[in-house]
Amino acid sequence: MTDEKKVDQTTSKKVDQMTSKEKILSISDLSISFKTALGSVDAIRGVNLDLHRGETLAVVGESGSGKSVTMKAVMGILSSNGVVNSGKIDFNYSDAGEEMAVDILTLSKKYMRSHINGKHIAMIFQDPMTSLNPTMTIGAQIMEGMIWHKKANKREAKKRALELLELVGITDAEKRMKNYPHQLSGGMRQRVVIAIALACNPDLLICDEPTTALDVTIQAKILELIKDIQREMNISVIYITHDLGVVAKVADYVAVMYAGKIVEKGTVDEVFYDPRHPYTWGLLSAMPDLDTFDDKLYTIPGSPPNLSHKVEGDAFASRNIYALNIDKRLEPPMFKITETHYAATWLLHENAPKVEMPSALKERIDRMLKEANENGE
Repeated sequence: MTDEKKVDQTTSKKVDQMTSKEKILSISDLSISFKTALGSVDAIRGVNLDLHRGETLAVVGESGSGKSVTMKAVMGILSSNGVVNSGKIDFNYSDAGEEMAVDILTLSKKYMRSHINGKHIAMIFQDPMTSLNPTMTIGAQIMEGMIWHKKANKREAKKRALELLELVGITDAEKRMKNYPHQLSGGMRQRVVIAIALACNPDLLICDEPTTALDVTIQAKILELIKDIQREMNISVIYITHDLGVVAKVADYVAVMYAGKIVEKGTVDEVFYDPRHPYTWGLLSAMPDLDTFDDKLYTIPGSPPNLSHKVEGDAFASRNIYALNIDKRLEPPMFKITETHYAATWLLHENAPKVEMPSALKERIDRMLKEANENGE
């Protein structure tokens, strides 16, 4: 049976008319390992995430925490040595006027490339020079997806490409269509990458560190541009980042990842102003702060665990100064704090000793809250 028929007969279904809170993406119990010369590495260990239409989710954590691997699974672009051990990735999208639902993990890479990627799920990578073809003009690269996915003729594709370049703030679009990537600045190249990602009106936009290679002035403009486009097109956005300053500006919800698991998730206000996991405390404490009186930047002690070895108990225990004896033996479940706020730490157990966040972080959060209230945010 072809993938097309499989989608039509088994994984596709009519979905009730979409509302603004329709769930567009649902990741359930996702576990992924990679086969290496040194053995199997359990990179993703039971990830659960939901995203609704029009919302922005930020996935944060140190390098190697599993952020990018999780989103590559959503895109169906895991490397050949990646093995999905368990889980589902349910994706709802609109196709030719019908609302469809598929489990991405049941689809072949060929089907993902021809029917989902670029058309319904688009991705913006952190370095635009690796995303753009140096031998093709900007115009040809923007038009390519529309011709392939939408079956648009060259005239229609060119007209839409000019509209997209103007949408992302590139002036003299007609001239820029004929330029090659090396003829543009870094900020302009990133805008072109955004235009390419938006060419087929995707349902979901994944941004992998989209402003890392840009200076802070251009960063702010790119983030504001993505927010404006999101509002205009009502698309869902996922940011993969380690920059909590970016998160504060763009996110509705935040998922904090550590050692292949989500250790805290909630609304951006809950995670920033009422963090409950010691790892989240560490990330927030490590943010540069002009108002602090400490002349040293905080760093989380130790290093993440080697995931080629089985993790016993809480993966963060060896770096956690608040670790309990149980952390070395049992992995903590996700404790419910509010309807939207959860954290995986034994400190939230009813029998655990009462531990407050570090006083320096508490002072910082109080300053953040005061500043937000003064700005009417």
